[in-house]
Amino acid sequence: MSSTASTKRVAVIGGGILGVSTAVHLLREGASVILLTERGLASEATGRSLSWLNSAGERSTPYHQLRVAGIDRYRTLFAADPHREWLQFGGGVMWNTAGRAADTAARHAYEKSVGYDSKLLEPQEIATATPGINPSAVPESAIFNPGEGWVSLPDLVDFLMEEFHARGGELVLNAGKVSVTVDTGRTTGVETAAGGTYEADTVLVACGAATPSVLAPLGVNIPNGSPLSMLVLTKPVKHDLKAVLNTPRAAVRPNPGSALALDHDWYEGHITEHTDGSFSIPEDVVQELADEASKLIAGNPELKPASWKIGYKPIPGDGEPVLGELDQVPGCYVAFTHSGATLGLITGELLAGEIVTGKKHPMLATFRPGRFS
Repeated sequence: MSSTASTKRVAVIGGGILGVSTAVHLLREGASVILLTERGLASEATGRSLSWLNSAGERSTPYHQLRVAGIDRYRTLFAADPHREWLQFGGGVMWNTAGRAADTAARHAYEKSVGYDSKLLEPQEIATATPGINPSAVPESAIFNPGEGWVSLPDLVDFLMEEFHARGGELVLNAGKVSVTVDTGRTTGVETAAGGTYEADTVLVACGAATPSVLAPLGVNIPNGSPLSMLVLTKPVKHDLKAVLNTPRAAVRPNPGSALALDHDWYEGHITEHTDGSFSIPEDVVQELADEASKLIAGNPELKPASWKIGYKPIPGDGEPVLGELDQVPGCYVAFTHSGATLGLITGELLAGEIVTGKKHPMLATFRPGRFS
């Protein structure tokens, strides 16, 4: 805890990993925190994230550095108890479609150039690096990133909320739509759709893909590039998979309870968004994703979907995180990013530090919302 306790009263809008993580870090710093959710905790993107902990591929240097710091915080949590079923570091494996070996080699070379642990493997070498993968599914070569991992975000949220309650945080579930209140240009708190008001010195908006719409009434424009996505959880199945797989037709990771979590984007055109805000997809399309995933697993086990969730995957319009205080509305902060899983712990830590101390952290310099002004 900070040696100087904060007297700040902070309202956090959003019960996903970014909101919960920041709330807990604020409580550790001595702030008074109220956390408001539209529905339940982890009910949106956090509850349907593949949550692959990585900084693979090519991206801006500041973004890469922030993601590497994010992985570091998970490693600290993992070291405290390596037996947590919901947080594991088994590496990541990626490959392209046949005929794109040059692209795979170029990605590997780039990762090596920035010091990211990357190994270029032929199909027959994969089994010696990590278990449970069908080598015949790999067309030419694959990249193995040993330092990557995965987390089940709903389990992490539950873990963090135990500390939230122990430290005296206040939780308001099912608040519906929540808006930021402003007086004479400065944030004063939040108001729920039912008319409930909560005063606060500072507000953090961490509403996933809905973040731009929450900020719009404040005169703040944050471009929104959030696509529809789905996460499928399979029924328990016998497998030896440890790594996260990122392949042309399916992304797969282990999940607590011997299940697998499945994701990709080729099925987006099959999703229907209904007038009530719900989504649907034909069950045969869900099964097709499971069948594609089965081809990647050693022994090709039969995979049966147990559940699936559909919604918008938070991605800012320029692809880079949007983190920090609004220039137009002092006292109002934003946390809006793709890679919410990888950045969940580090973002909460750095934003809480800024809110409590008023000092801007240099690692967030290029991610300020003011870049869209």
